[in-house]
Amino acid sequence: LFGYRSNFAFWEKNLTYEGESIYNYLQVRDTDQETILSTNVLFGVQSVYLKNSDLSGMYYDYALAAPLLLAKQNPKILVLGMGSGTYTTECKTFFPNAKIEGVEIDQKITDLAHTYFHLSKEVPVTTYDGRAFLNASKDQYDVIMVDAYQDITIPFQMSTREFFTLVKNHLTEEGVMVVNMNMHGNSQDDITTYLSDTIASVFPEVATVEVSGSTNRELFAQASSAHGSLQNRILAGSRAYKERLSGSNVPADGEEFLVRMSKVGKDLKVVNGGNHILTDDRAPVELLGMKTIDRIIQEEAGSFRSSFRENGFSGLLGNL
Repeated sequence: LFGYRSNFAFWEKNLTYEGESIYNYLQVRDTDQETILSTNVLFGVQSVYLKNSDLSGMYYDYALAAPLLLAKQNPKILVLGMGSGTYTTECKTFFPNAKIEGVEIDQKITDLAHTYFHLSKEVPVTTYDGRAFLNASKDQYDVIMVDAYQDITIPFQMSTREFFTLVKNHLTEEGVMVVNMNMHGNSQDDITTYLSDTIASVFPEVATVEVSGSTNRELFAQASSAHGSLQNRILAGSRAYKERLSGSNVPADGEEFLVRMSKVGKDLKVVNGGNHILTDDRAPVELLGMKTIDRIIQEEAGSFRSSFRENGFSGLLGNL
C-alpha cells in the first residue's frame, strides 16, 4: 500500500533536521546509506539521496527516459517542483552536459537540498510557483519535469488543460514533458485518469509506465510526433547511449541505468485519452485524490481495512 520507502514521518527518531516552513513540516534523516527528506504526511513524501548509488530506485530513475530519448547530449531541462534535487542530480550524473534549472515554491526545501542532498550550486533554482514561472518566461526547454504532487494530490493550477498547454508552448519541437503521478489506481475516475486524459487533450502522444514497488506512475508526453513514437525514441536513445559507454566518463551505474531505460521503453502504455478533462474552471483535484486513496485502501489494505475504518491511522499503525 505505502511502497518500499515508506517512512512514518511524525514518529522518526535520530533526525538530522526537523523544522517548518511556510508550506511544509520538514524532516531530514541521514544514515550511512541514504539521506531522506520527508514532508507533511504520516508516511512521508520523500526525496532520497543514495550515498552508494547513482540511481535512487524510485520514480526519478524512470523519468530519466525523458532526456534519454532526445537526439542531443546537452538537453535543456526545467524541473517544476525541484524538491531536494534528486532528479537533477541524476540528470547531471547520466547527462553531464545537460543545462538544468529548477523551480521550487519552498525556499527552505531548496536550502536543505544544498545543505544535505548535494544539490549543485551551479543549478539555478527559482523560488516561485511553477505555473507563474512559466507565465513569466519566454524560454523553451527540451525536457520539462512536473513533480508538484503534495501528498495525494497536485496543486489545481498545475493540473489543468490550460497549464499543460502552457508547458507544451515552452517545449522545443522535439521536446517532452514528464509528469510524476502518485497514488494511481485502476478506476476510470481517479486523479491519474483525469490527469492523463487532460494531458492527452493537449499533446499528440502520451504514454505511461508503472514504477515498480510503489504507487507512482510516470507519464511522458511529446510535443510532436514527427520524431517517432515515445517508445521507439526511448529504445533508440538507449542504443545510442550504450555506444557511448566505452568513453572515459562513464557513470558507475551506467549499465544498470540502461537496463532500467530498456524496461521503461518496453513497459510504456499509450494513453488514448478520454473525457475526464480538468480545466481552470473545474479542477477538483483534492476530492479526486481522496477518492483515489480511499479506493486503494479498499482494494489493497486487506486485513488492515477494518482497523483503519474503526480506529483511523492510529489503529492501522498498531497492526503494522
